[in-house]
Amino acid sequence: MAPEQTPVKRGRGRPPKSERNFTDTKAELIKSGLVLLTEHGFIASGIDAIVKNVAVPKGSFYHYFKNKEDFGYAVITAYGEYFAHKLDKHLTNDAFPPLTRIENFVNDAKAGMTRYQFKRGCLVGNLMQESPQLSEAFTSHLQTILGEWQQRVSRCLSEAKSCHQIAEDADHDKLAALFWSGWEGAVMRAKLYKSTQPLEEFWCYFSTSIKK
Repeated sequence: MAPEQTPVKRGRGRPPKSERNFTDTKAELIKSGLVLLTEHGFIASGIDAIVKNVAVPKGSFYHYFKNKEDFGYAVITAYGEYFAHKLDKHLTNDAFPPLTRIENFVNDAKAGMTRYQFKRGCLVGNLMQESPQLSEAFTSHLQTILGEWQQRVSRCLSEAKSCHQIAEDADHDKLAALFWSGWEGAVMRAKLYKSTQPLEEFWCYFSTSIKK
């Protein structure tokens, strides 16, 4: 019979190596944060709830992130990349005319909000409401992400001009900015009323107003 082994003591804040590797655990923490921050916001989301979803000790959180803001920065970066991929999936699909591509994105978003019972919405939009309580670096990062999304819509609207779907003298950059301002408001209203109608009304108005 093999001798009984004495359990190896881990240093405070170090995750168990045998259970999952560094990358997996960090990714799971970010995934947990995506859900909690999207549903409850940054300020209301506590670290206890974040680590509970991943089943790791609270001390492990600080092995991966310096503090809560460092964690929040990682979460919105991941969300920004995820959402940019979603936009690219629709807005660069040249099987459809440019305005139809944007409409396909709108329909995808409607399906997503319905699937999660209107609890999530847009993480960046949610955090924009908390910006007065967030650091300058954090809000600057939000602006950068939103700007990248805006550029994607602007490029699609530029193609719409080339296809004569909208007026040739239309300012596609300004229209893209207006799209996101209106879209984030429509998402908030959709959450409030638990209905996709605000999204539908916004897209109907926006798409009609920019056509030739």
